[in-house]
Amino acid sequence: MTNYTVNSKTMNEKPLSHQKKRTFQPEKLSPPRDFSKPSILLNNNAESAPIIIEIGTGKGKHALSFAATNPDRHLIAIERTRNKFEAFAKQASQQDLDNLTPVHADAIAWIVHAMASNSVAQIYILYPNPEQHNPNQQWLNMPFFEFLLSRLQEGGEIILATNIETYMDNAEQQADRVWRLPAVRQQVPADSQRTHFEVKYLARNESCWQLTMHKPTGYQTRFDEWTASE
Repeated sequence: MTNYTVNSKTMNEKPLSHQKKRTFQPEKLSPPRDFSKPSILLNNNAESAPIIIEIGTGKGKHALSFAATNPDRHLIAIERTRNKFEAFAKQASQQDLDNLTPVHADAIAWIVHAMASNSVAQIYILYPNPEQHNPNQQWLNMPFFEFLLSRLQEGGEIILATNIETYMDNAEQQADRVWRLPAVRQQVPADSQRTHFEVKYLARNESCWQLTMHKPTGYQTRFDEWTASE
């Protein structure tokens, strides 16, 4: 892997597009147990369906609904917790959705070893753990977010939702000041039912927010040419 410095130029004389100083180290991550790439990622057909990723799919309420209503897109839904994943995988097998791939793994390690640069059209991070006692683990505070952006296609989007206003405030600030991403913040409609958490929060008359971030054309990261060793 080539070493880069934030705000310097790459070997191609292209400046990085963000202000993150800490560098993610993907080469230190081992593949998840029993790792293998889904067949959709082995298909080099340019006409294949756009790839969507959901990180932390839980029991799969959003993933199942999304796949059923978007047959022209392929959703890879990643869940780390075993009992949640098993509940999700059981429902997915019953619905037999060809455009849905459930993955039981840590999302960071799996994405590092599975996803190619500029290959993902859309990423959902819906109601992640707010990590209020460890803000360095919030998604937009993590060096991994740069790697995630390298996997996103130009013009692609990352959709983050939370019921924690301070989490959203920080995410919106990081998207602008650190990651230099165009972003739109919206309040989630009261009748939205994407996830079990969203249903619960809105039923309690809590406010929920969504931040939609777009990757601009020409956006540069330190990992645009990085690939995992086989």
